Amino acid sequence: MELGHVVVLAGGLSYEREVSLRSGRRVVDALRALDVPVELRDADATLLDSLSNDPPDAVLPVLHGAAGEDGSIRDVLELMGVPYVGSRPDACRVAWDKPTAKAVVRQAGLNTPASVALPKEVFHDLGASSVLDHIVRRLGLPLFVKPTRGGSALGGSVVQEATELPAAMVGCFAYGDAALVEQYIPGTEVAVSVIERDGSPHALPAVEIVAPGGRYDYTARYDAGDTEFITPARLTPEAARRATHAAVTAHRALGLRDLSRTDLIIDHTGEAHFLEVNVAPGMTETSLFPRALAAASMDLGTLCRSLLGNAGPNTAP
Repeated sequence: MELGHVVVLAGGLSYEREVSLRSGRRVVDALRALDVPVELRDADATLLDSLSNDPPDAVLPVLHGAAGEDGSIRDVLELMGVPYVGSRPDACRVAWDKPTAKAVVRQAGLNTPASVALPKEVFHDLGASSVLDHIVRRLGLPLFVKPTRGGSALGGSVVQEATELPAAMVGCFAYGDAALVEQYIPGTEVAVSVIERDGSPHALPAVEIVAPGGRYDYTARYDAGDTEFITPARLTPEAARRATHAAVTAHRALGLRDLSRTDLIIDHTGEAHFLEVNVAPGMTETSLFPRALAAASMDLGTLCRSLLGNAGPNTAP
């Protein structure tokens, strides 16, 4: 498809708004460098009128967090018959909910840390202390606590001692109404991005993340210089193969489309453990997806132009 008018969607009202805007601006710059006519649009009250009055050839959503990754904005684009890049709404909803995504990939044969997902009301109604005691007794220590939905490590924390768990739950509930508490698997943290070529998913080189103090939190993700990224990751050939297999398997099992990024832990035996998947990978200067593209000698703008050019019509049933 010849591209005469492209829209990049960024911003929104989630906790990740600023990161989304940074991603959007970078994608716009990359497309403009290739002379693609593109504009950056926020997901606000003016969006639908804008898309109706001047329909784009295709839309590339780089909205992070709710609405951008839970399928709702894509539902609206389908209602309007606007072609867009990325996974369809139903797949987004499954991937967006971390416990559901874990269940799906486990069924597909992937390893994922043992976990429990509980809403805030359970702790209130049954007694937080008693529930937390049972979690530690069943899952052991250390643990990782994070919201069941959301990204950028917001609300996530490692729990080494049982006494740290209550504070971790409070921090988690500041960003969501339900918590995913899972066994903490020590090892090498990697991100494996997947892109589709002719409808077939292909993994890009794994990016290894070495965060200060071992904590890849929001600051470590988006403050340049705080975290070391190594591409390709320092994995044995067999561990690298397992990481690639896990990312492609997750992409397929969850029914994703065009692009995704899977976060994994590679343990001391070389086994890959699925943590979560992202249907709208970050595109900032410190994000993992563009690093993987560069390691594969691929250009961000060229990939985005190709995905936009192949965006077919999407219509809600």
